[in-house]
Amino acid sequence: MISSAELASLEAKLCDFNASNRKLALKEFHAQFSSGKLEAKPATQEHNMHCHSFFSYNGYGFSPSRIACWARREGLFAAGLVDFDVLDGVDEFIAAAKILDLRFSCGIETRVFIPELAAHEINSPGEPGIAYHTGVGFSSSAIPEQERKFLGGLKNNAAARTRFIVDRVNPFLAPASIDFEREVLSLTPSGNATERHVCAAYEKKAAALFPELSKRAAFWAEKLGLTALDAEKTVKDSVKLQGLIRAKTMKSGGPGYVKADPKSFPALLDFNAFVRKSGAIPTIAWLNGESSGEADIKRLFEIHEAAGAAAINIIPDRNWDFPDPAVRDKKVRELHRIINAAKERSLPIIVGTEMNAPGQKFIDGFSAEPLMPFLNDFIDGAAIMFAHTLLEPMGLGYLSDWAAAEFSSRPAKNKFFAAFGRNTTPVGFSQKRLEITKESLHRQAIAMA
Repeated sequence: MISSAELASLEAKLCDFNASNRKLALKEFHAQFSSGKLEAKPATQEHNMHCHSFFSYNGYGFSPSRIACWARREGLFAAGLVDFDVLDGVDEFIAAAKILDLRFSCGIETRVFIPELAAHEINSPGEPGIAYHTGVGFSSSAIPEQERKFLGGLKNNAAARTRFIVDRVNPFLAPASIDFEREVLSLTPSGNATERHVCAAYEKKAAALFPELSKRAAFWAEKLGLTALDAEKTVKDSVKLQGLIRAKTMKSGGPGYVKADPKSFPALLDFNAFVRKSGAIPTIAWLNGESSGEADIKRLFEIHEAAGAAAINIIPDRNWDFPDPAVRDKKVRELHRIINAAKERSLPIIVGTEMNAPGQKFIDGFSAEPLMPFLNDFIDGAAIMFAHTLLEPMGLGYLSDWAAAEFSSRPAKNKFFAAFGRNTTPVGFSQKRLEITKESLHRQAIAMA
């Protein structure tokens, strides 16, 4: 077995900003794993289909390769990459997952404008008509030229918003002002900076300006409106400090807050068209069911499905794990309501923890009472996305013309894709790739009918 120090060094290399170094580290990890020198847990049904990487923001600094290696050692059934506004990590994650024989999917998340819900808050707090939304099932970053232009617009618009926030917050946090190019973009491997990168940069700048703890605490007490005692505790907790910086300076009421302008976000229909033309599946993102836009599930689904959505993404952990019984019961009721509504419409359900903030769980507590009854539904969702990703390059994906002609109903299609994804792995698929044809899949579909 390799030592803990050797493992820590290897894991650090997997998160290097240099892609060549990450490739070498992945090769080394695979060699150690294959030889049995790296301990790994037995295969489980656990999975995480919503993992942000350092190409948008990962709370633990994980690269796509690091996520794949972690998932393989944990014995996960599958893992899914999802990054904000970019597909920069897709090819790396798929390559790593194939090498490690890990089921996978890749997606993108952004904010869109939904005209039909313009007067309603949906899943982006305080921003009526604006919704976080995803596309899942990309098989490559090599998408059509027109879609590359659309994707570039997503990244550029997000970058412009983040730069604008820094311009507004800098005077408020002076003298801990930061240089966007030098102190923010340096925290990213490909220039896709988010608010969380900005918060980390402000914390780092203040630490450099005020190395003495008491002076640094006094600075943050003044800027964030904290008592001296609270400030001293907060500066020792990086997660809490960065969370407060974001809440106090970039959210509603803060100097860096910019009221959402629908014109600065793509329309739902346009984003879904981009996703479909890129070979992926438009996927609804659900928060907690408490907003006016999410309260009417039937209408929410009707709007999304009319716009082309064919799956739903849920983050279970923020919807059941609360110490207050009353709060927990309310959250669980909404969680179960959306899951059951999705099942009634035969929408594949994919779940994960995001991992885009320090402290978030690596894996959902699937054995917990609120989640256990739906574990098979979640596994089916992961398997469907994996199967789609394998078959889409052959013109046989979940939303392909072939699938539309082959299956008479969504339940029948789900049953086929779930079984395909459950019963194969990347290595197994590669070995049987030449045997997979429309005719062979048709025979499988008939046998399952």
